[in-house]
Amino acid sequence: MTKKDRKSLIDIKDLHLEYGMKNNSIHALDGINLKIRQGEFLCLLGPSGCGKSSLLNIIAGFIKPTRGSCLMEGKPITGPDWHRGVVFQSPTLYPWMNVRENVEFGPRMRGLPEDEIKEIKDHFLEQVKLSGFGEKNTFELSGGMKQRVALARVLANYPQVILMDEPLGALDALTKVNMQILIRDIWKENNSTIFLITHDIDEALKLATRIVVMSKRPGKIIKEFNVAFTHELFENPKYTIHSDEYFEIKEEILQIINSQIEE
Repeated sequence: MTKKDRKSLIDIKDLHLEYGMKNNSIHALDGINLKIRQGEFLCLLGPSGCGKSSLLNIIAGFIKPTRGSCLMEGKPITGPDWHRGVVFQSPTLYPWMNVRENVEFGPRMRGLPEDEIKEIKDHFLEQVKLSGFGEKNTFELSGGMKQRVALARVLANYPQVILMDEPLGALDALTKVNMQILIRDIWKENNSTIFLITHDIDEALKLATRIVVMSKRPGKIIKEFNVAFTHELFENPKYTIHSDEYFEIKEEILQIINSQIEE
């Protein structure tokens, strides 16, 4: 099955977003057209303030567009839904709950049987490499561990789309690399669909199957790149990307983003 043959989960058509009143409004997004297809790993790049997070918030159902449409499987997105899980830059864990309770929260709210809740919790804590940490308080964990709990909590709902807003931006370099490997492995193992915002071009190139680059505000889509470096890393985890194609795409993306900043 080719990429174009894959089922479209999210369909964004001529989407505009304005903040504020007419005389003092900010045009954040301008005519966005984008499809997110089942099983792809889409990374969104662009200069600061270009509307990346606003677009994610519309897909998540946190805010509504001013004009245009954002559909999930052909139906308008009217609010948050567990079918679209969100991982933020800062882990939004419930501090009064331990690790186990945080991961169990979604399935419990959906009224699943206790044995199924335990099975889901055990599976995803193992998948994010936190088996044995279920009874730990969240304040006892490092930043990277907290982000893994946040990821497990989202995965526990089996969302159709996972939305990530710079989830690795606050992590140290080594933890960040390990989290990139973890997210790539989870994406493949679960056949997930991921939409990830990042400022790190190398991160996008090493994770994405498609990269979308946005302009400065009002945000428009300037260019898309279909890439396959993440598959090379599956075949050889110790592979160091050094191909001419990698550096050519990286340089082109850098030039696009820098041209937006300099204008």
